[in-house]
Amino acid sequence: MKKAIIIGSGAGGATAAKMLSSHFDVTVLEQGKAFKPFSFPLEQLAKFRKTGLYFDERLIQLLLPNMRIDRNPEMVMVYGRGLGGTTTLATGNAVRADEGLKKIGINLDAEFDELFQELPITTDHQSRWLPITKRTFEVMKDMGLDPQPMPKLLRPQQCRMCGHCSIGCPTRAKWDTRELLDGIKVITGCKVTHIDIDDRRARRVHVTRGSRHETYEADVIIVAAGGYGTPDILRNSGIDCQPHLFVDPVLCVAAPMANVHQDRQLLMPFVSIRDKYIISPYMDWLSFFFNKQWYKPMDGMVSLMIKLADVEQGDVHDNRMQKTLTVTDHEYLKRGVDDCREVLMRLGANEKDIFLGTLNAGHPGGMLPLTAAEADSLHSPLLPDNMYVADASILPQSLGLPPILTIMALAKRIAKNIINQ
Repeated sequence: MKKAIIIGSGAGGATAAKMLSSHFDVTVLEQGKAFKPFSFPLEQLAKFRKTGLYFDERLIQLLLPNMRIDRNPEMVMVYGRGLGGTTTLATGNAVRADEGLKKIGINLDAEFDELFQELPITTDHQSRWLPITKRTFEVMKDMGLDPQPMPKLLRPQQCRMCGHCSIGCPTRAKWDTRELLDGIKVITGCKVTHIDIDDRRARRVHVTRGSRHETYEADVIIVAAGGYGTPDILRNSGIDCQPHLFVDPVLCVAAPMANVHQDRQLLMPFVSIRDKYIISPYMDWLSFFFNKQWYKPMDGMVSLMIKLADVEQGDVHDNRMQKTLTVTDHEYLKRGVDDCREVLMRLGANEKDIFLGTLNAGHPGGMLPLTAAEADSLHSPLLPDNMYVADASILPQSLGLPPILTIMALAKRIAKNIINQ
């Protein structure tokens, strides 16, 4: 049986591994370790906020080893490194976000249909919304913001409504890609440094495991190390990338409101899709612990997320973000802030009490973007014939929407193309 190496176990990597496993001897190489959800009571940790103990967002890695933080002067990048990739830390949103792909002639209808059949996607969580969530939904509807329940990768009957969606679901109610990897060989703690390429063929994958250097050979290699990890692997292998980085920045707008208990609500229960950004209720734990303006009682604030479809302009080198928001980005971000302020004031907040969160991002991609020429193959001509990229790196434009389902649809199509060769 032919061999396939998959680099990364997140949305793209795990999906491709599952599909190829019936036709190839598949090995998944994952840089991180097994995922463990955050289990320490947040209420206890909150008591120490004013001591100055939480002075740097990167300290969150001490509590959640699978979370990675990168900072630049403008924003904080958050991503996952571990079995399941960022799907273990995402909020389980299952939205179709392929407008940019459609523009270049890529139709993934069949793959999205398959995913909706295969995955536990639901909006049945509506019956468990808290009063503040229902009120916010009605206010946004009255404002003409057209809120819609968020489709979730969720088994509602297992959900404890603990608000921990973004730090690890303790009950596995939230689906993540670890469920695709049963029976597949996965090697964790395995950092890919580069890939040997010769005569349009990828030959060997070089990795480090602790102090050891190892190589793996395969007939097919798929790089799915994420929009943050894949560019370095490609460049170290002699494949150029474009300074086309998008990150879908997130900014939360919040206000004190006594005893609303948004901290005990499913994160992002509904969404309003605007021009170039979305708005959704979201308790921002990063801001809660590391932003002094957020030193309020855990159950005593309402927070709304703005997620922006930013201009595709930036880069990643040596796992460090080089990204500055443009004038256009700031204009749309201000529109989102104004919308959120209006919602909060209609909920009863005083305008002077409204505060902003820490600008952060978690959806990097776009540095090996597909074009219309690759609409059928989904294979960049810069890559060797037997090597593919199956993560957000190949998206042609920023989404401003949760990308998991779209990345999985792309990975499905790529796997089909490989199988049918």
